[in-house]
Amino acid sequence: MPADTNPYGGVFGGWLMGQMGLACGSFASRRTNGKAILVAADAVKFPGAMAVGDELSVYVDLLKQGRTSLRLKAEAVARERDGEKETIVAEGEFTFVALDDSNRPREIAAEEQANG
Repeated sequence: MPADTNPYGGVFGGWLMGQMGLACGSFASRRTNGKAILVAADAVKFPGAMAVGDELSVYVDLLKQGRTSLRLKAEAVARERDGEKETIVAEGEFTFVALDDSNRPREIAAEEQANG
């Protein structure tokens, strides 16, 4: 929307980072079955431009799961409003820590491995 643009009419990078953080936060909460907070955002890049009215999709992949933390990669892709052309407009890595009810780091359950 126009309120999310920079003075040159492009979509504000801070807004894009916010959308990426929301997507990663949703992933982290589901993966850890509870509260997880953002503690770091690294290697954030803006390789493309997004126009007002474009549709934004954010894709999240797990890079690493630690004892209490997750390192995630987010890729933000814009699709032009009246077409099918897609452009990667932002990407970055986000680290989340799982917290207990006292806001202290808590262990994340180990992922079960199938015996083949």
